[in-house]
Formats: sequence, structure tokens, C-alpha cells
Amino acid sequence: MKTRNAPPIHIGGYGNMFDDINDLYQQVILDHCRQPRNFHEMPQATCSAQGHNPLCGDQLKLFLSLDGDKIKDISFIGSGCCISKASASLLTEFAKGKTKADVEEMFGRVHDMVTTGNVQGDVGKLAVFAGVHKFPARVKCAILSWHAVMAALRGDAKPVTTESEQN
Repeated sequence: MKTRNAPPIHIGGYGNMFDDINDLYQQVILDHCRQPRNFHEMPQATCSAQGHNPLCGDQLKLFLSLDGDKIKDISFIGSGCCISKASASLLTEFAKGKTKADVEEMFGRVHDMVTTGNVQGDVGKLAVFAGVHKFPARVKCAILSWHAVMAALRGDAKPVTTESEQN
């Protein structure tokens, strides 16, 4: 199933072997787009950050509840394309219970993955975004929530934007 908002994800060079994987990845993205996890405001948040992708119109606000260095809870609100919403949803699932260092390390892996297609180490369900690098306009959609979570963890008050992203 394809939508206008979510480009198909292709892993080239392997013939039909990856057709089922592509379909699965697209289904995961569509599922998280249509029913995003942790999609609500969090009044008791200890930090938050806003993000905006002017190219696609994606806007979100992330909320984090920290217990020392650990992310006790995380949620988001906002609007955007399927890639952006699915990325924020999967980010919140990944980050719950993780340390700041865990999230910072995964940011590096996810950023590399969505910009180059290279998957380094275990990225779990986030692997669904490996094919995004083939659609440069969608890279910013996929990485927006990650820039926002990094800003929240740093305590940056200024909203983040994908305008500084090199893709």
C-alpha cells in the first residue's frame, strides 16, 4: 500500500528478495503514522523541544520526563507527513527507559542511516527508515524528531529546524 505522503522504501540490487521487507517497512511506517504511539501532551514534562521542517510543513513538540539521566517518559504532539509522524512515534518507543547517552548514540546511528542508508549496529524497528536516504526531501522528515529530542536533552529553548540539515 502506498500513499502520497510516504515514499516507497526500496533496497536496490537484491531483486525480489527484499520486496517483502519493503512491504513490511511500509506497513510499519503507515501503522505508526495512522496510530502514533505516545501521541499526547505531557503536563509533567521536565523538558521539551519544538521542531519544524519548513520543506514539508512538519511541526512537533516533544515532551520528556527525566529521572536523573534516564528518560522515564516521552511523548509528542504535532502534525506532519507519515514519515515525520512515524519517526517521532518510533523514537518515543525507543527512548522510554533509555539514558541520555543511549539516545545520543542512537541519534548518530539514525542520522547516518537516513542520510546514507548504512545501518550500523542494532537499530531495531528504526531500520524501517534505511531507505529514506534515496528520497532527500524525506530525510528531513525522518530526522526532525531526533533533532528535537537532542535539543530537549540539551535544554535548548529555541525551536529546532531542519534548515541546517545538509540533505
